[in-house]
Parts: sequence; C-alpha cells; structure tokens
Amino acid sequence: MRQSPPPKPEERDARQVALDLLVRREHSREELRRKLAARGFEGAEIRSALDRLEAERLQSDARFAESYIFARQSRGFGPIRIRMELGERGVADAVIDEHLDASASQWRELLYAQYRKRYGNEPVREYKERARRARFLQQRGFPAEMIGRLLDDLTNRGPERCP
Repeated sequence: MRQSPPPKPEERDARQVALDLLVRREHSREELRRKLAARGFEGAEIRSALDRLEAERLQSDARFAESYIFARQSRGFGPIRIRMELGERGVADAVIDEHLDASASQWRELLYAQYRKRYGNEPVREYKERARRARFLQQRGFPAEMIGRLLDDLTNRGPERCP
C-alpha cells in the first residue's frame, strides 16, 4: 500500500512542522525558527507558531538547555564549550547560567574522568606534555584554572591521591 507523499510546506502550517521537529528531540526557539524559515515559512507565521508552542509548553528553551547540557556532559564536554554551543543555538544567557550552575558540582569530577580516560593515572613529567594535555582539556571546554589545579594535583600529590 503506497503512502501519499508528505504535504508541501504551504499545505502544512508552521506549528505542525515545528511539532514534528519537537517530537524527535528538544529544540531551542532559535533552532526551530531557522528550520521553519529554511522550509519556506514567513516570519510572522513562524513567530505565531513558536509563541503558541511556548504557551502550550511544548517548546521550552529551559528544557532544551537542560537536556542539551546533560547530553554534552555525558559525552565529556565542559562548561565553556557547552555555554558556547547553547549560545549558538539561541538560548539566552540567563537560561544557560541557571542550568550550568545547577550542575557546577559535577564539572571537577567530569574533568578528572576525561583526563583519566585519555591519559590514565600517569603523572606529567615534562612541560611540553603538560601543555599538550591542558590543550586537550581546554578543547573539551574546561576552564584553565580547573585544568591547572588538576595538573598540579597530579604532579604534586600523585595520581593515587586525586579524586
């Protein structure tokens, strides 16, 4: 039995297309706006659809930020990188701050876990190697002060005494 082809954008309303996108995963308001615009919807229709979805609590930047932070944290990324990525997706700084601060206690543990996953418990012996390891952790999005503390702990106290 053949299915009929999906309706053309002008035959579907922006709210339904946005809802279809939200069924797959959470999206920020800005992500939805970009995707709807790419599908040929007009600005006023997009704003109206997004306002309605937000009023119905079907779209929420706070909920998107929470799920995005959880997903990126579980892949080993730090707060700086996650903040940048959320900003690129149009999430307000206040929402980002609120949700990153909620998971602040986990960043140090995540940093140590990422270090151990990549380098084991091997202490840093040379400055060049220390810089290379620090760059790796910075690219993952961890603050320089946390990285410095980690590398100092490994050098001064030894890997067995670090959390």
